[in-house]
Amino acid sequence: MNCYERLRHLREDKDLSQTDIANLLKTTRQQVSKWETGAQMMGVDKYITLAKFYNVSVDYLLGLIDTPRKLQG
Repeated sequence: MNCYERLRHLREDKDLSQTDIANLLKTTRQQVSKWETGAQMMGVDKYITLAKFYNVSVDYLLGLIDTPRKLQG
């Protein structure tokens, strides 16, 4: 699974809308849609925010590993 598919799956698993994530990241629903379809890449700061929100590592969000690791601390 690539990173943009993973973003969508995590959001849907939490029963959140793109608008919910847009509000969290202080952006628009349209921008979230672009990230989730792979039309645009998301900035590192947004990945960090989502990693903290979902309590998973950034390498999981990026698709570098397939098993989610919880954040330490």
